[in-house]
Amino acid sequence: MSDPEPPQIKEEKEELCTSQEGEQLENDRRSKSRKTRTGKNSLKCHTCGAVFKNKYNLKVHQRCHTGEKPYSCSTCGKKFTRTSTLKDHLKTHTGEKPYSCDTCGRKFSRTSRLKDHLKSHRGENLYFCKICGKCLRSSSGLVVHMRTHTGEKPYTCNTCGKKFSIKADLTKHTRTHTDEKPYSCEECGKGFTTRSILLVHMRIHTGEKPYFCATCGKGFRTCSSDFSRHTRIHTGEKPYSCSTCGKQFTRTSTLNDHLKNHTGEEPYSCEKPLKCCCVIYMVILPSSLCLEHVLSFCNFVI
Repeated sequence: MSDPEPPQIKEEKEELCTSQEGEQLENDRRSKSRKTRTGKNSLKCHTCGAVFKNKYNLKVHQRCHTGEKPYSCSTCGKKFTRTSTLKDHLKTHTGEKPYSCDTCGRKFSRTSRLKDHLKSHRGENLYFCKICGKCLRSSSGLVVHMRTHTGEKPYTCNTCGKKFSIKADLTKHTRTHTDEKPYSCEECGKGFTTRSILLVHMRIHTGEKPYFCATCGKGFRTCSSDFSRHTRIHTGEKPYSCSTCGKQFTRTSTLNDHLKNHTGEEPYSCEKPLKCCCVIYMVILPSSLCLEHVLSFCNFVI
């Protein structure tokens, strides 16, 4: 049994909201500031009290209360309350990032994210978590980060009921039910549920191994799985322990196999497949069982 597929690239989830989530947070911020700027010809939202200069802005604002989203993406069907938000979303399909930082060269798909990024260079208007002291570049990022402390998970999967603190995580999760794989490898055509997993997959073709072991210099494609497991060879760390006997292991897959010793479950079932499978069993079976399988079914002469 192999380890569950790990997260491939750690995204800055506390700082990156989906366009819809960010839009809602921005609407809330604008509403609060507008309540203090009431003029003669101003129009007031009867739901939250926000004030607007014209009917159009009021109409767009009221969609955050009604849930109306009249603008949809022709590629994936995602819906939005504003045309500007739809235009920003379309860049996620094209990969377009027209706004770049003059200091470090990092590129962004929208000006708002560039502005938030620039604060990290200037050290201005940063947002600090009062609980753990973490510094974030935007108020929306702070809102999302606070959910790690409060445990709030406002996004629920309609299929299985699983809850998430970030809208983007729910979107990725729903693809496990729909089998949607919107990101494809240009080299081999394989599809993936997220862009981050696609980027890691591309390293198979490019040979890129950005994570290096400081002890032996060996390179790895992913930090969260291959690299982390490898370092335990040097450190001796065994983070997974058996609740029955206390024996410790470096991998969850090894622990799961060990647990079968307590349950009495046969750890391996060997049925002859349609073709010789000794190569497969060389990978997944202990050497003693592999030898028995090869001698019994593959007529392999040692």
